[in-house]
Amino acid sequence: MFRLGVIKTGVELGKVRNNNRYIWSACVDCGKERWVVLRNGKPKNSRCYPCALKIRRYSGKNHPLYKGGRIKAAAGYIAVRIYPNDFFYPMASLCSHKYVLEHRLVMAKHLGRCLHPWEIVHHKNGIREDNRLSNLKLSTKGSHSREHSKGYRDGYKQGYQDGLAKASKEPALL
Repeated sequence: MFRLGVIKTGVELGKVRNNNRYIWSACVDCGKERWVVLRNGKPKNSRCYPCALKIRRYSGKNHPLYKGGRIKAAAGYIAVRIYPNDFFYPMASLCSHKYVLEHRLVMAKHLGRCLHPWEIVHHKNGIREDNRLSNLKLSTKGSHSREHSKGYRDGYKQGYQDGLAKASKEPALL
């Protein structure tokens, strides 16, 4: 047998018209030694075919690389993995109908029904990862826009008034 790490070309191994380089490597799971294609100085596969099939059979919570079914979606929102047998599955839209935005799911569970597409869930404090029910408010697109505009207008007015008050207290420079 060969020592681990030995590198040979496909022609040296008896493969006709094969210019790939191969490395004698061991599977990380079972330790079986075999020739593996070399890509960028590393073995292309770290597992043998039977061990790779065993890992592929795992899915969802049983998979060794499972991270809780939560991802960071576009614009900073949190999305939660949802399965077809779940009551709220019709709300799923991200990544080929597997994920639903967490703030919408929290509100739907509170109401006990799926949300309609035109219903908007507003984060009161503006932090998109804060999905506590006390921070969420259900609204429509029009009222949501009005509330945001009102907040900006009020903030502008307050800043303008603060600026006027500050200017009147400062002594005039000559």
